[in-house]
Amino acid sequence: MFVCMCYGVTDKDIRHAVQNEGAGNIRELRKQLDLGSQCGKCIHMAQQIIDATIIDETLFHEVC
Repeated sequence: MFVCMCYGVTDKDIRHAVQNEGAGNIRELRKQLDLGSQCGKCIHMAQQIIDATIIDETLFHEVC
C-alpha cells in the first residue's frame, strides 16, 4: 500500500528501512527514503508502521 503518494513510498519500503537499515523514527526514516517533505499527510501513518514493525520485531526476538 502506498503511504506517501508524493514520492511513491510504500509500507514495504518503510518496513524494510526499519528492519534492515535501523530506522526507528521519522527523522531516521527520512534519511533512507523521500517521505513527508511535500504535503506531510503520510507522517502519521509512517510512524504507525515504524512502531508496529519495531514491536513485532521485538516480540519475535524475545520468543526465539
